[in-house]
Amino acid sequence: MTEQPVMNTYGRQPIAFERGEGAWLFDTNGNKFFDTISGIAVCGLGHAHPKVVKAISDQAGRLMHCSNLYNIPLQTTLADRLKTITGMEKTFFCNSGAEANEAAIKIARLYGHKQNKTTPAIIVMEGAFHGRTMATLSATGNRKVQAGFEPLLSGFVRAPFNDIKALENIAKSNHNIVAIMMEPVQGEGGVNLCDPDYLQAVRDLCDKHQWLLMFDEVQTGNGRTGAYYAFQRLGVRPDVMTTAKGLGNGFPIGACLAGEKAANILMPGSHGSTFGGNPLACAAALAVLDTIETDKLANRAKELGSRILENFRLEFEGADYIKDIRGFGMMIGIELKDPCPELVPLAKTQGLLLNVTNDRVIRLLPPLILTDDEADLLVSSIVQLVKVYAGDDRKRPRPNSD
Repeated sequence: MTEQPVMNTYGRQPIAFERGEGAWLFDTNGNKFFDTISGIAVCGLGHAHPKVVKAISDQAGRLMHCSNLYNIPLQTTLADRLKTITGMEKTFFCNSGAEANEAAIKIARLYGHKQNKTTPAIIVMEGAFHGRTMATLSATGNRKVQAGFEPLLSGFVRAPFNDIKALENIAKSNHNIVAIMMEPVQGEGGVNLCDPDYLQAVRDLCDKHQWLLMFDEVQTGNGRTGAYYAFQRLGVRPDVMTTAKGLGNGFPIGACLAGEKAANILMPGSHGSTFGGNPLACAAALAVLDTIETDKLANRAKELGSRILENFRLEFEGADYIKDIRGFGMMIGIELKDPCPELVPLAKTQGLLLNVTNDRVIRLLPPLILTDDEADLLVSSIVQLVKVYAGDDRKRPRPNSD
C-alpha cells in the first residue's frame, strides 16, 4: 500500500466528501450524511451557503489578497461591523482561532509589561481548549494536547472551571497575574457551561486587580449560542475577545477584538499576519454577518437550541446510561456515564456525522439554518443511535431529509 503523503496528524475516518448543502454532506460514493457538528462549529450557515458562495466568487474576481502593508477597505468595514456588534474598540485579523488566541496572549503580556510586571502570567482553566500552537496548547487544560511537546511555555496558572474561590486564592498568592483567559462555554472540554454568577464574579475580580478578562469565543461566537457572542447573552463584557470558526463559514478567518483597556496595546511591529484579514476573507465574513442579521439566526439558535435540548431531556428521561444533558443555544452536550468513542463510527453507518469529546460527551454543533424538520430528525436519530448503543433499542433508522 502506498504511504499517505499527508502527515498523520488526525485520526481520519475512511470517508471523503465532494459537496455539501445546508446540514448535509455527500461523499464521493454519492451517500448522504447529516452533519451534526458543522465542521466543528465552522459552517454555522450550513455548507455552501449561497450568499457566502456569491460573496467569495465576486471578490475572487476582483482582488483576493493584499498585503497588510496597505489599507484594505473591506477589513476596515468588517472591523467597524464587529465594533458595532460587540462594542469592542479595535480588531486584529488573522486566519484561525489559535492565531486569534496567540494575539490575545501577546496583548496580555504586553499589558503586564506596561504595568512593570516582568514575568506576567495568565490564569487559564482546567478543561479549556485554546489551540495547538505552542502558546495556545500551553494555555489549554488538556494533558493529551500537551503530551510530548514539553517544555511548555511558562506564564500560565491553571484554575478549576466555575470555582471563584480558587481564583481569589491565586490573586492573593501570585502578583504576576495580568489576565484571565477562558471560554464562556467549554466546547472541546465537553460543553461545560459557565455559571453566570461565577462569570460576573470573575469580571469583578479582574476589575479589582486591573487584570484583563479575555474570552475565547472561537467556538461560541457568530450566533451559535443565541447571541452574536456568548458574552452578550451572559451579560458580562470581556476586555479582549477572540473569534474564528463560524466567522467565515468555511473560509479561514480569525479575529482578536479588544476593548478600551487593551485596544492600543499592539503597535506597528509588535504583531502581524501575512494573510489575516485579506479581501477574500473579509468578503466572506461580511456575508456571514449580513446573513446572521437578516435571517435572525442568533435568535433562531436560541429558540431552536432550547427546543432540541428539551426534546433530548424528554427522550432520555430515566435513562440510567445518561449522566447529563446540557447546552447553550445550538451548542449541546449529551454526557454518557461511560466512555463512548465507538459512537462515532456507529453513527456513520447510520448516516450521521458525530463528534464525541472528553471520551463520553456527544457534542452537537448543528448549523443555525437547521429547519424544524431537520431539528426533529437530529433528535430522533441521536436518541435512536444512543439507545441502540446502550442496548435500549434495536431499531437503526438512517436519517433522510426527503
